[in-house]
Amino acid sequence: MRRRLCLPFAFAALLLACEKSTPPTTPPDAPADPGGPVCTMEAKMCPDGSAVGRTGPNCEFAACPGE
Repeated sequence: MRRRLCLPFAFAALLLACEKSTPPTTPPDAPADPGGPVCTMEAKMCPDGSAVGRTGPNCEFAACPGE
């Protein structure tokens, strides 16, 4: 009888110990801290057919090639 009571408690203690010792992880595809604003992933079509995205501290569109 005593053995039946000890086994569940030992199992619970093991689970709690493993949960507390596992450090939190970030997904491998998570970007590093950019240190500035995060711009939306919009694109602006340029007259030559290329596209540019938002950049810089104000998230303005980059200049088109030839501008």
